[in-house]
Amino acid sequence: MPKLYRRVRKKAGTPPGTLVYQGEGPTDGIKISLIRYNEERFEENEPAAIEEAFPLGDGVSVAWLNVDGIHDPRVIERVGESLSVHSLVLEDILNTGQRPKLDEGEDYFYIVLKMLAYDEARDELESEQVSLLVGSDYVVSFQERVGDVFGPIRERLRQQRGRFRMRGADYLAYALIDVIVDNYFVILEKIGNRIEEMDERIISDPSPAALREIRALKRDMIFLRKSIWPLREVIGTLGRSDSNLIHEPTRIYLRDVYDHTIQVIDTIEALREMIVSILDIYLSSVSNRMNDVMKVLTIIATIFIPLTFVAGIYGMNFDFMPELHLRWAYPATLGVMAVIALGMLIFFRRRKWI
Repeated sequence: MPKLYRRVRKKAGTPPGTLVYQGEGPTDGIKISLIRYNEERFEENEPAAIEEAFPLGDGVSVAWLNVDGIHDPRVIERVGESLSVHSLVLEDILNTGQRPKLDEGEDYFYIVLKMLAYDEARDELESEQVSLLVGSDYVVSFQERVGDVFGPIRERLRQQRGRFRMRGADYLAYALIDVIVDNYFVILEKIGNRIEEMDERIISDPSPAALREIRALKRDMIFLRKSIWPLREVIGTLGRSDSNLIHEPTRIYLRDVYDHTIQVIDTIEALREMIVSILDIYLSSVSNRMNDVMKVLTIIATIFIPLTFVAGIYGMNFDFMPELHLRWAYPATLGVMAVIALGMLIFFRRRKWI
Protein backbone atom coordinates (compact mmCIF):
# COMPACT_ATOMS: atom_id res chain seq x y z
CA MET A 1 0.00 0.00 0.00
CA PRO A 2 1.42 3.42 -0.87
CA LYS A 3 2.51 5.59 2.01
CA LEU A 4 0.57 8.80 2.44
CA TYR A 5 3.59 10.49 3.97
CA ARG A 6 7.13 9.50 3.16
CA ARG A 7 9.85 9.62 5.77
CA VAL A 8 12.23 12.52 5.20
CA ARG A 9 15.87 11.46 5.23
CA LYS A 10 17.47 14.83 4.68
CA LYS A 11 19.46 15.99 7.66
CA ALA A 12 18.35 19.20 9.27
CA GLY A 13 20.57 22.19 8.70
CA THR A 14 21.81 21.34 5.21
CA PRO A 15 21.94 24.30 2.80
CA PRO A 16 19.15 24.72 0.19
CA GLY A 17 19.93 22.83 -2.99
CA THR A 18 21.91 20.08 -1.26
CA LEU A 19 21.54 16.94 -3.36
CA VAL A 20 20.45 14.15 -1.01
CA TYR A 21 18.31 11.25 -2.17
CA GLN A 22 15.06 11.09 -0.20
CA GLY A 23 13.24 7.96 -1.27
CA GLU A 24 12.35 4.45 -0.24
CA GLY A 25 15.85 3.12 -0.82
CA PRO A 26 18.28 2.50 -3.70
CA THR A 27 17.34 0.20 -6.54
CA ASP A 28 19.59 -2.35 -8.26
CA GLY A 29 21.03 0.14 -10.69
CA ILE A 30 20.47 3.09 -12.98
CA LYS A 31 19.24 2.58 -16.53
CA ILE A 32 19.64 5.36 -19.08
CA SER A 33 17.89 5.45 -22.44
CA LEU A 34 18.18 8.12 -25.11
CA ILE A 35 15.93 8.71 -28.12
CA ARG A 36 16.63 11.35 -30.76
CA TYR A 37 14.16 11.91 -33.56
CA ASN A 38 12.81 14.24 -36.15
CA GLU A 39 10.65 13.81 -39.23
CA GLU A 40 13.44 12.11 -41.16
CA ARG A 41 15.43 10.08 -38.64
CA PHE A 42 15.12 8.10 -35.42
CA GLU A 43 17.91 6.97 -33.09
CA GLU A 44 17.62 4.97 -29.90
CA ASN A 45 20.40 3.80 -27.61
CA GLU A 46 21.29 3.15 -23.98
CA PRO A 47 24.37 5.11 -22.87
CA ALA A 48 26.57 3.33 -20.36
CA ALA A 49 27.20 6.60 -18.49
CA ILE A 50 25.22 9.80 -18.24
CA GLU A 51 28.11 11.79 -19.79
CA GLU A 52 27.61 9.95 -23.08
CA ALA A 53 24.13 11.42 -23.51
CA PHE A 54 25.30 15.03 -23.72
CA PRO A 55 24.95 17.40 -25.39
CA LEU A 56 21.25 16.67 -25.76
CA GLY A 57 19.81 19.32 -28.07
CA ASP A 58 21.17 20.04 -31.53
CA GLY A 59 18.42 22.37 -32.73
CA VAL A 60 17.34 19.89 -35.40
CA SER A 61 16.13 16.82 -33.49
CA VAL A 62 14.14 16.30 -30.30
CA ALA A 63 15.98 14.38 -27.59
CA TRP A 64 14.25 12.28 -24.95
CA LEU A 65 16.54 11.20 -22.14
CA ASN A 66 15.00 8.78 -19.63
CA VAL A 67 16.74 7.96 -16.34
CA ASP A 68 15.43 4.98 -14.36
CA GLY A 69 16.77 5.18 -10.82
CA ILE A 70 17.53 8.45 -9.07
CA HIS A 71 19.32 7.22 -5.96
CA ASP A 72 22.72 8.46 -7.19
CA PRO A 73 22.88 12.27 -6.75
CA ARG A 74 25.93 12.45 -9.02
CA VAL A 75 23.84 11.47 -12.05
CA ILE A 76 21.26 14.15 -11.26
CA GLU A 77 24.01 16.70 -10.67
CA ARG A 78 25.57 15.89 -14.05
CA VAL A 79 22.24 16.42 -15.81
CA GLY A 80 21.77 19.71 -14.00
CA GLU A 81 25.22 20.97 -14.97
CA SER A 82 24.71 20.07 -18.65
CA LEU A 83 21.27 21.70 -18.89
CA SER A 84 21.89 24.61 -16.48
CA VAL A 85 19.12 23.50 -14.13
CA HIS A 86 18.78 25.24 -10.76
CA SER A 87 20.03 23.27 -7.77
CA LEU A 88 16.65 23.57 -6.01
CA VAL A 89 15.03 21.76 -8.94
CA LEU A 90 17.65 19.00 -8.72
CA GLU A 91 16.92 18.74 -5.01
CA ASP A 92 13.23 18.26 -5.78
CA ILE A 93 14.02 15.49 -8.28
CA LEU A 94 15.79 13.55 -5.54
CA ASN A 95 12.89 14.07 -3.11
CA THR A 96 10.31 11.44 -4.10
CA GLY A 97 7.73 12.82 -1.69
CA GLN A 98 6.87 15.81 -3.89
CA ARG A 99 3.29 16.63 -4.76
CA PRO A 100 2.47 17.27 -8.45
CA LYS A 101 3.73 20.73 -9.33
CA LEU A 102 5.10 22.93 -12.10
CA ASP A 103 8.18 25.18 -11.90
CA GLU A 104 9.12 27.44 -14.78
CA GLY A 105 12.79 28.24 -15.32
CA GLU A 106 14.39 30.59 -17.79
CA ASP A 107 14.57 28.04 -20.60
CA TYR A 108 12.89 24.94 -19.20
CA PHE A 109 9.85 23.60 -17.35
CA TYR A 110 10.06 21.27 -14.37
CA ILE A 111 7.00 19.05 -13.90
CA VAL A 112 6.32 16.51 -11.15
CA LEU A 113 3.69 13.78 -11.58
CA LYS A 114 2.72 10.53 -9.91
CA MET A 115 2.76 7.41 -12.06
CA LEU A 116 0.49 4.73 -10.61
CA ALA A 117 0.30 0.99 -11.10
CA TYR A 118 -1.97 -1.70 -9.70
CA ASP A 119 -0.48 -5.00 -8.55
CA GLU A 120 -3.32 -7.46 -9.07
CA ALA A 121 -1.36 -10.33 -7.50
CA ARG A 122 -1.06 -8.49 -4.17
CA ASP A 123 -4.16 -6.37 -4.78
CA GLU A 124 -2.20 -3.21 -3.97
CA LEU A 125 -1.72 0.24 -5.42
CA GLU A 126 1.85 1.26 -6.28
CA SER A 127 3.10 4.79 -6.82
CA GLU A 128 6.20 6.26 -8.42
CA GLN A 129 7.29 9.85 -8.85
CA VAL A 130 8.08 11.01 -12.38
CA SER A 131 9.96 14.27 -12.92
CA LEU A 132 10.10 15.95 -16.32
CA LEU A 133 12.53 18.61 -17.52
CA VAL A 134 11.15 20.13 -20.71
CA GLY A 135 13.32 22.38 -22.87
CA SER A 136 13.04 23.74 -26.36
CA ASP A 137 14.37 20.57 -28.01
CA TYR A 138 14.67 18.03 -25.20
CA VAL A 139 12.69 16.21 -22.53
CA VAL A 140 14.42 14.51 -19.58
CA SER A 141 12.31 12.11 -17.52
CA PHE A 142 13.41 10.80 -14.12
CA GLN A 143 11.82 7.70 -12.62
CA GLU A 144 12.41 5.94 -9.34
CA ARG A 145 12.77 2.48 -10.87
CA VAL A 146 12.70 0.55 -14.13
CA GLY A 147 9.29 0.06 -15.69
CA ASP A 148 6.75 2.62 -16.83
CA VAL A 149 3.68 3.26 -18.99
CA PHE A 150 5.61 4.97 -21.78
CA GLY A 151 5.76 1.91 -24.03
CA PRO A 152 3.09 3.20 -26.48
CA ILE A 153 4.99 6.50 -26.82
CA ARG A 154 8.19 4.68 -27.74
CA GLU A 155 6.34 2.54 -30.28
CA ARG A 156 4.75 5.57 -31.91
CA LEU A 157 8.16 7.17 -32.25
CA ARG A 158 9.74 4.01 -33.67
CA GLN A 159 6.99 3.45 -36.21
CA GLN A 160 6.39 7.13 -36.98
CA ARG A 161 2.65 6.91 -36.43
CA GLY A 162 0.73 10.06 -37.20
CA ARG A 163 2.63 13.33 -37.00
CA PHE A 164 4.42 12.67 -33.72
CA ARG A 165 7.94 13.02 -35.08
CA MET A 166 7.05 16.27 -36.82
CA ARG A 167 6.31 17.98 -33.53
CA GLY A 168 8.56 19.44 -30.88
CA ALA A 169 9.57 18.65 -27.32
CA ASP A 170 6.44 20.28 -25.92
CA TYR A 171 4.28 17.70 -27.72
CA LEU A 172 6.47 14.89 -26.38
CA ALA A 173 5.98 16.24 -22.85
CA TYR A 174 2.23 16.39 -23.49
CA ALA A 175 2.25 12.77 -24.70
CA LEU A 176 4.07 11.58 -21.56
CA ILE A 177 1.64 13.44 -19.31
CA ASP A 178 -1.33 12.17 -21.30
CA VAL A 179 -0.35 8.49 -21.04
CA ILE A 180 0.17 8.87 -17.28
CA VAL A 181 -3.28 10.46 -16.88
CA ASP A 182 -4.91 7.83 -19.12
CA ASN A 183 -3.42 5.13 -16.91
CA TYR A 184 -5.30 6.67 -13.97
CA PHE A 185 -8.55 5.55 -15.60
CA VAL A 186 -7.26 1.96 -15.69
CA ILE A 187 -6.35 2.14 -12.00
CA LEU A 188 -9.73 3.64 -11.07
CA GLU A 189 -11.58 0.97 -13.05
CA LYS A 190 -9.83 -1.79 -11.11
CA ILE A 191 -10.48 -0.06 -7.80
CA GLY A 192 -14.11 0.45 -8.85
CA ASN A 193 -14.44 -3.29 -9.47
CA ARG A 194 -13.08 -3.97 -5.99
CA ILE A 195 -15.58 -1.55 -4.50
CA GLU A 196 -18.51 -3.19 -6.35
CA GLU A 197 -17.43 -6.65 -5.17
CA MET A 198 -17.11 -5.34 -1.63
CA ASP A 199 -20.55 -3.73 -1.82
CA GLU A 200 -22.14 -7.09 -2.65
CA ARG A 201 -20.15 -9.04 -0.07
CA ILE A 202 -20.48 -6.65 2.86
CA ILE A 203 -24.22 -7.23 3.26
CA SER A 204 -23.92 -11.00 3.62
CA ASP A 205 -20.60 -11.09 5.48
CA PRO A 206 -19.77 -7.96 7.52
CA SER A 207 -16.61 -9.54 8.93
CA PRO A 208 -13.55 -7.84 10.47
CA ALA A 209 -11.61 -8.81 7.33
CA ALA A 210 -14.11 -6.86 5.24
CA LEU A 211 -13.61 -3.84 7.50
CA ARG A 212 -9.85 -4.03 6.96
CA GLU A 213 -10.40 -4.11 3.20
CA ILE A 214 -12.68 -1.08 3.43
CA ARG A 215 -9.99 0.79 5.33
CA ALA A 216 -7.40 -0.18 2.72
CA LEU A 217 -9.68 1.09 -0.06
CA LYS A 218 -10.27 4.32 1.81
CA ARG A 219 -6.54 4.79 2.25
CA ASP A 220 -5.96 4.18 -1.46
CA MET A 221 -8.55 6.79 -2.40
CA ILE A 222 -7.01 9.34 -0.04
CA PHE A 223 -3.63 8.69 -1.64
CA LEU A 224 -5.10 8.99 -5.15
CA ARG A 225 -6.74 12.28 -4.28
CA LYS A 226 -3.51 13.60 -2.78
CA SER A 227 -1.54 12.50 -5.87
CA ILE A 228 -3.92 13.67 -8.61
CA TRP A 229 -5.81 16.69 -7.28
CA PRO A 230 -2.83 19.13 -7.63
CA LEU A 231 -2.26 17.88 -11.20
CA ARG A 232 -5.31 19.82 -12.36
CA GLU A 233 -3.62 23.12 -11.53
CA VAL A 234 -0.31 21.94 -13.01
CA ILE A 235 -1.80 21.15 -16.41
CA GLY A 236 -4.01 24.23 -16.36
CA THR A 237 -1.03 26.47 -15.65
CA LEU A 238 1.03 24.74 -18.32
CA GLY A 239 -1.70 25.28 -20.91
CA ARG A 240 -2.06 28.97 -20.01
CA SER A 241 1.65 29.69 -19.93
CA ASP A 242 2.92 32.30 -22.37
CA SER A 243 6.33 30.63 -22.57
CA ASN A 244 7.86 30.11 -26.00
CA LEU A 245 8.48 26.49 -25.02
CA ILE A 246 4.78 25.69 -25.47
CA HIS A 247 3.65 26.05 -29.06
CA GLU A 248 0.10 27.02 -29.88
CA PRO A 249 -0.88 23.70 -31.58
CA THR A 250 0.08 21.87 -28.37
CA ARG A 251 -2.17 23.94 -26.13
CA ILE A 252 -5.35 22.31 -27.40
CA TYR A 253 -3.93 18.91 -26.45
CA LEU A 254 -3.05 20.20 -22.99
CA ARG A 255 -6.64 21.38 -22.59
CA ASP A 256 -7.77 17.87 -23.48
CA VAL A 257 -5.51 16.40 -20.77
CA TYR A 258 -6.92 18.98 -18.37
CA ASP A 259 -10.44 17.70 -19.13
CA HIS A 260 -9.28 14.12 -18.52
CA THR A 261 -7.80 15.16 -15.19
CA ILE A 262 -11.13 16.68 -14.16
CA GLN A 263 -12.85 13.40 -15.08
CA VAL A 264 -10.34 11.46 -12.99
CA ILE A 265 -10.93 13.74 -9.99
CA ASP A 266 -14.71 13.41 -10.37
CA THR A 267 -14.37 9.63 -10.51
CA ILE A 268 -12.21 9.64 -7.37
CA GLU A 269 -14.82 11.67 -5.50
CA ALA A 270 -17.59 9.30 -6.64
CA LEU A 271 -15.59 6.26 -5.51
CA ARG A 272 -14.85 7.90 -2.17
CA GLU A 273 -18.57 8.42 -1.62
CA MET A 274 -19.20 4.77 -2.51
CA ILE A 275 -16.63 3.68 0.08
CA VAL A 276 -18.27 5.85 2.71
CA SER A 277 -21.61 4.30 1.78
CA ILE A 278 -20.14 0.79 2.06
CA LEU A 279 -18.73 1.65 5.47
CA ASP A 280 -22.18 2.83 6.57
CA ILE A 281 -23.67 -0.41 5.26
CA TYR A 282 -21.05 -2.38 7.19
CA LEU A 283 -21.79 -0.55 10.42
CA SER A 284 -25.54 -0.98 9.87
CA SER A 285 -25.11 -4.70 9.16
CA VAL A 286 -23.03 -5.19 12.28
CA SER A 287 -25.55 -3.20 14.30
CA ASN A 288 -28.48 -5.19 12.89
CA ARG A 289 -26.73 -8.46 13.62
CA MET A 290 -26.06 -7.30 17.18
CA ASN A 291 -29.70 -6.24 17.52
CA ASP A 292 -30.87 -9.66 16.34
CA VAL A 293 -28.64 -11.37 18.89
CA MET A 294 -29.79 -9.07 21.66
CA LYS A 295 -33.43 -9.62 20.66
CA VAL A 296 -33.08 -13.40 20.91
CA LEU A 297 -31.31 -13.17 24.25
CA THR A 298 -33.90 -10.72 25.56
CA ILE A 299 -36.78 -13.01 24.54
CA ILE A 300 -35.11 -15.99 26.19
CA ALA A 301 -34.48 -14.00 29.36
CA THR A 302 -38.06 -12.65 29.35
CA ILE A 303 -39.51 -16.16 29.04
CA PHE A 304 -37.41 -17.47 31.89
CA ILE A 305 -38.28 -14.61 34.27
CA PRO A 306 -41.75 -15.99 35.22
CA LEU A 307 -40.42 -19.54 35.15
CA THR A 308 -37.68 -18.54 37.56
CA PHE A 309 -40.32 -16.86 39.72
CA VAL A 310 -42.38 -20.06 39.93
CA ALA A 311 -39.32 -22.20 40.57
CA GLY A 312 -38.15 -19.75 43.22
CA ILE A 313 -41.47 -19.89 45.13
CA TYR A 314 -41.49 -23.66 45.27
CA GLY A 315 -37.83 -23.76 46.10
CA MET A 316 -38.39 -21.97 49.43
CA ASN A 317 -38.03 -24.17 52.53
CA PHE A 318 -41.41 -23.62 54.21
CA ASP A 319 -43.10 -26.45 56.11
CA PHE A 320 -46.69 -25.44 55.34
CA MET A 321 -46.89 -25.53 51.52
CA PRO A 322 -49.77 -27.92 50.78
CA GLU A 323 -48.91 -28.25 47.08
CA LEU A 324 -45.64 -29.94 47.94
CA HIS A 325 -47.42 -32.95 49.42
CA LEU A 326 -49.78 -33.57 46.47
CA ARG A 327 -49.01 -36.38 44.09
CA TRP A 328 -49.68 -34.28 40.95
CA ALA A 329 -47.95 -31.12 42.27
CA TYR A 330 -44.69 -31.66 40.34
CA PRO A 331 -46.20 -32.28 36.87
CA ALA A 332 -48.78 -29.55 37.47
CA THR A 333 -46.07 -27.04 38.24
CA LEU A 334 -44.13 -28.07 35.13
CA GLY A 335 -47.32 -27.80 33.11
CA VAL A 336 -48.02 -24.29 34.39
CA MET A 337 -44.46 -23.27 33.52
CA ALA A 338 -44.82 -24.75 30.01
CA VAL A 339 -48.13 -22.93 29.47
CA ILE A 340 -46.56 -19.65 30.58
CA ALA A 341 -43.60 -20.11 28.18
CA LEU A 342 -45.87 -21.14 25.30
CA GLY A 343 -48.22 -18.25 25.95
CA MET A 344 -45.38 -15.74 25.92
CA LEU A 345 -44.05 -17.16 22.64
CA ILE A 346 -47.52 -16.84 21.06
CA PHE A 347 -47.78 -13.27 22.35
CA PHE A 348 -44.34 -12.35 20.95
CA ARG A 349 -45.25 -13.95 17.63
CA ARG A 350 -48.48 -11.99 17.30
CA ARG A 351 -46.67 -8.76 18.09
CA LYS A 352 -44.10 -9.71 15.38
CA TRP A 353 -41.23 -9.49 17.78
CA ILE A 354 -39.96 -12.85 16.57
